[in-house]
Amino acid sequence: MAAPLTQPVRAAAEESSYTVGIYTRPWDQFDYRVALDDIAEAGFKHAGLMTTSTEGRRLVIQQDTPVEEAARIGEEVKSRGMSIPSVYGGGIPVEKSLEEGIAGMRRLIDACAAAGAKSLLMGGIGRENLVETYYKAIAECCDYAAEKNLPITVKPHGGLNSTGPECRKWIEKVGHKNFDLWYDPGNIFFYSNGELDPVDDAATVDGLVRTGMCVKDFDMVEKDGKPTREVSLTPGTGRVDFPKVLAQLRRGGFTSGHLVVECITRVDPQDRKALLEEAKKARQFVEGLVTS
Repeated sequence: MAAPLTQPVRAAAEESSYTVGIYTRPWDQFDYRVALDDIAEAGFKHAGLMTTSTEGRRLVIQQDTPVEEAARIGEEVKSRGMSIPSVYGGGIPVEKSLEEGIAGMRRLIDACAAAGAKSLLMGGIGRENLVETYYKAIAECCDYAAEKNLPITVKPHGGLNSTGPECRKWIEKVGHKNFDLWYDPGNIFFYSNGELDPVDDAATVDGLVRTGMCVKDFDMVEKDGKPTREVSLTPGTGRVDFPKVLAQLRRGGFTSGHLVVECITRVDPQDRKALLEEAKKARQFVEGLVTS
């Protein structure tokens, strides 16, 4: 009788080490409040803020979002019994100057803090003439974000930060404990045209992943008779071996944090019922991943 009694205790302990959430991206054809309604109905307790169609905006929160509006967004999330594990806030205006980049970064941090977000996700920058300025602006704001208990993260996102080693270069250049890697296995496949397996890449990021990961899958699919990269997949239906990726990240120190689904299988973007069903499948997959 001992084994049946101990198994649920171990599963509960493992599950409590990670929060399982989903970004608003699959509902980017809707107002963000519609996304929040469906995310809550799908059984999630954590909603990441990313894309939206609210009032013509591309992102729910970005560097020009007033703190008063960000606070209202946070209340919308809280009123549905959820928290915000991550905000993807887009870029900062380093093309104007370092000072403008720093100011934009501070505005973005203020907005995320006002919303009650647990972390801020950056996408990096692909312009070689701006990359040093971009990460200098982040470095200048790490202490400011830490004062607000807001970790800053960057994900593999193409350009100059497509792989673990490339991301390591910039994270080590910033050199601050409040700046780390938000892993994205689907993007590792995507930006290498399916050639770099994230299981292998994850072995290069030991010590970098401390805050969270995008749970994003990948596959090559036929479109118009040609193989095409695809990440709009419900996790577990593509080529990413999530158990092995997570096991490798755990060995590297990522033993707790946020696991946030970014994409689900592409359906009619106006079909909320179909989106809801895929979101439920995604939640069940990730919950199974962290309790297995």
